[in-house]
Amino acid sequence: MNLFTRQPGFTQTPPGLERKILSHLSRWLWQGSFILALPSLLVRLISIDPEALSIMTTDIYVASLIILHWTVLFTVGIGAFIVMMMKGPAYIADAYPLDEADAPDQPPTPSKPGNSLS
Repeated sequence: MNLFTRQPGFTQTPPGLERKILSHLSRWLWQGSFILALPSLLVRLISIDPEALSIMTTDIYVASLIILHWTVLFTVGIGAFIVMMMKGPAYIADAYPLDEADAPDQPPTPSKPGNSLS
């Protein structure tokens, strides 16, 4: 039994922007995280008082921006992966007989007057 029967006559779409996005995601993750962490490092170098409120405030903003950056990259990665899967080959699903299905030559059974949803 063949689990993956490809649909005959299906032409696979060539890879596009989604492959470039997926290949660059790891680089964007590390470079973006480093760039977003720079303000926190600079405030620590510039500040005279190591317990200044500006350091803590900057750290909170930087942490929130880094988490937002990771979330955006994760969402873009999921979208690119879905597009890549949708461009793949089409497969034929195995047909399973339905025991409770109406026969094609029988008319549908009329519903009772009290059973309508409207």
